[in-house]
Amino acid sequence: MELTTAKDAFDRVVEKQNLSFSKCQEVIDQVSQEIEQALLKIHSVEDPMSPVDQKSILTELKHKLIAISPLKLLEGSQKELNLNLSKFPKILEKSFPDISKAYRDVDFDFHIVNQIIASHFYHQGLFDLGDCFIKESGEPEAAALRSHFLELHQILEALRIKNIEPALKWASTNREKLVQNGSNIELKLHQLQFVEILKRGNRADALNYAKTHLASFASSHLKEFQKLIVCIMWIGRLENCPHSELFTPIHWDKLTEELTRDFCNFVGQSLQSPLSVAIVAGIEGLPTLLKLANVMAAKKQEWQALKQLPVPVELGKEFQFHSIFVCPVSRDQGSEENPPMLLPCLHVLCKQSIMKLSKGSSRAFKCPYCPAEASATQCRQLYF
Repeated sequence: MELTTAKDAFDRVVEKQNLSFSKCQEVIDQVSQEIEQALLKIHSVEDPMSPVDQKSILTELKHKLIAISPLKLLEGSQKELNLNLSKFPKILEKSFPDISKAYRDVDFDFHIVNQIIASHFYHQGLFDLGDCFIKESGEPEAAALRSHFLELHQILEALRIKNIEPALKWASTNREKLVQNGSNIELKLHQLQFVEILKRGNRADALNYAKTHLASFASSHLKEFQKLIVCIMWIGRLENCPHSELFTPIHWDKLTEELTRDFCNFVGQSLQSPLSVAIVAGIEGLPTLLKLANVMAAKKQEWQALKQLPVPVELGKEFQFHSIFVCPVSRDQGSEENPPMLLPCLHVLCKQSIMKLSKGSSRAFKCPYCPAEASATQCRQLYF
């Protein structure tokens, strides 16, 4: 849905409205001026009761007003405004179609939906709002998420003022599991703190910090450790240091993003709020769904009866959270009714292809990709 078109149409209506207002004001001022001049002439005649003089002044005023033609001038500007106003609702309807056409009546697990909404509030740091929602929805289980995200936001608040202590405390407490997850966030926190000490120009403090906090990382992260130690020799002229990229402020932003990702992974939550991901993905896929719903309505087909969309809904890679299996034999995409099946030879086909090859019985069939033979009972359904 293109919002620019609606905005341009709105701007045109506003422009015509302003022009119409200016024209109306101009015509009113002009008519008012002529009337005032006529009144001045009437008051200035020697005999104000003389009907002849008054009549001639009023006749002159009449001719001037006819020459001005105020109604014609007002109708012209109003006509242009009305033309743009009449087009605007159609543009709005096109830019903001009735999205209810793409709605499908499905059963929701309101318990899960409530938890997703509460999680979204806590993701955003809106703890009062999340607490209120949990209380009103009667979902006390969702309150467990509060403590996790409260700790995260407290850590992030501290990082904004370059205070790494809360983050270091969390990283050191959970060091073992973070290392298992492939995270080196503790080293990066110490690295940024070390860089701040270098910027202050105190070589003794830098050496002491390296011995106390960085030495333990030397064996596992030798290159990073060597870069930091070399920087000590450049105190006072860090801008000429061969590793000057370590001193750019962007590293604080990168650390904040990485810590947030590691924290969410640690507590078993997604980096992005599931609610926001669902809404953004829905907005991106909505034009395709609306078009499909309109086509099916024109063909008098039942939109609600579809078990699978007949057309793909193209979404960005950021919305792809698992691989999609397409059977190499039938070219059909895997589904709950037609899941991928692992053959003993480790090749994978969809269930319907296996049933066709085995002719729906336990008889052996040859794998299409190798000489191995297998039966349907030997094939194992993969997780889908």
